[in-house]
Amino acid sequence: MEADLIIAIVVIIFLVIFSGFFSGSETSLTATSASSMHKMSKEGDKKAALVEKLISDPESLIGAILLGNNLVNILASALTTYIFIGFFGDLGVVYATFAMTAIVLIFAEVMPKTYALANPERVALKVAPYINIFVIIFSPIVRFIQIISRLTLRMLGFKAEENQKILSPQDEIRGAIDLQEHEGGIVKEHKDMLAGILDLDEISLEDVMVHRKNVETINVKDDIADIFQQIVSSPYTRLPMWEENQDNIIGVIHAKDVLRVTRKSNGRLNHKTLRDIAITPWFVPETTSLRDQLKKFLTRKAHFALVVDEYGALMGVITLEDILEEIVGEITDEHDTLNSDIKILASGTVIAEGTTPIRDLNRRFNWNLSDDEAITIAGYVIDLAETIPLPGQVFEINGFTLKVLKRTKNQITQVKISPPKN
Repeated sequence: MEADLIIAIVVIIFLVIFSGFFSGSETSLTATSASSMHKMSKEGDKKAALVEKLISDPESLIGAILLGNNLVNILASALTTYIFIGFFGDLGVVYATFAMTAIVLIFAEVMPKTYALANPERVALKVAPYINIFVIIFSPIVRFIQIISRLTLRMLGFKAEENQKILSPQDEIRGAIDLQEHEGGIVKEHKDMLAGILDLDEISLEDVMVHRKNVETINVKDDIADIFQQIVSSPYTRLPMWEENQDNIIGVIHAKDVLRVTRKSNGRLNHKTLRDIAITPWFVPETTSLRDQLKKFLTRKAHFALVVDEYGALMGVITLEDILEEIVGEITDEHDTLNSDIKILASGTVIAEGTTPIRDLNRRFNWNLSDDEAITIAGYVIDLAETIPLPGQVFEINGFTLKVLKRTKNQITQVKISPPKN
C-alpha cells in the first residue's frame, strides 16, 4: 500500500511538472515576437524556424497544448482525489479539490507563466521541438475538436473562419509603433517617419501637392528678359510654362537648361530656344496614391509632375521632395523661405494659415483633427460651418476651439486653434 502511495505521489508530481510545461509553453509561444523569430529563421536558426511554423497555425498549436494540459491536470486531480478519499473518506473529495487547486495554480500556472513572460523568446526556442511532437501526435484529435467547435459556433450564429484576422498587417504595425511611442521605446520623430511610410498607400496627390494658386509658372508670351529674370530669381529649379491660359501647360523649364543654353549663345535667349529646351510635361491624376507616384518617379527617373483633375484641369504640382517630406518631415535648403504658416503662442494656442494641411498639424502637435472631408484647416472650418464664415466666428469640435481670424474674399487665410485642455 505504501509503495502504491509513493508511486501515485510521484506520478502526481510528474503530471504537475508536465502541466507547468504546457502552461509555460503556451505563454512563451503566444508572447514571443513573430518578427524576431522570422529574423532568426532567415539567419539559419532551425529552432526559430520551428517556432515560426508553430505560431503560424495558432489554432492547432493552442488546441494541442490545451489538450495536453487538460489531460495531465484531470489525471493529477483524479489521482489526488483517490489518495485523499483513502485517508479522509468522502471528505477527501473536498480536501483534494482545495489541494490540487493550490498546487496547480501556483506550480503549474503562475510560476511557469511568469517565467515564460519574462523570457518568451528563450523559452519558446527551448520548448518548440517538444511541443511540435505533441502537435503532431494530437493533430487528429485537435482537428476533430476544431470541427465540433466550428459546427457548434455556426449553430449559435457565429462565424469562425480559419486564421481569421481582425487587424490588417499594417494596422498591427501601427499599433506596435503607437505602443512603443507610448512606452518610450521610440521618439515621436521616428514614429512619424514609420507612420508616414505606412500612410503612403492612403494619401493621394491632392493631399500633399502644391496647389495651383501657389505654383510659380512662366507665361511663354512674356518678354524674354522678364522670363530669364524670373527663372534665375525663382527658388525653384523647374517651372511649368503655359500659353494662352494656365491650364494649357506646354512644357517645363529647368533652370540648368536655361543657364546652359544662355552660356552657349553668349548670354542670348529667345522664345524659340525656350520652347526647344522645354521638357515635355508629365500629367498625373490627383487620385494617385503617394506610393504609386513614388514608384513612377523612380521608374521614370523624374522629380516633377503636374497634377490634373478628372477633367484635365491643372490642380497643382507634385515633386519627389513633397513625397519624401511626408516621411522625413520638412526639407529646407538655403533657397527656401522661412515657413511661418504656424505660430505657437505661450498659452499653447496655435495660429495657422488657412492653407496649412490638417495632416501637418496632426503630426506636429499629436492632434486628431479629421482630414476625411478637408485637406487644409480652412477647408476644415468651412466644412464645419457649411458656409464661408466671417472673421470672429468660433467653432468647437472634439474639445478644439477654432476661430476665424482673417478672410480674403471667399478664402479663409488665418485660423486660431485652441486644443483641448488636459
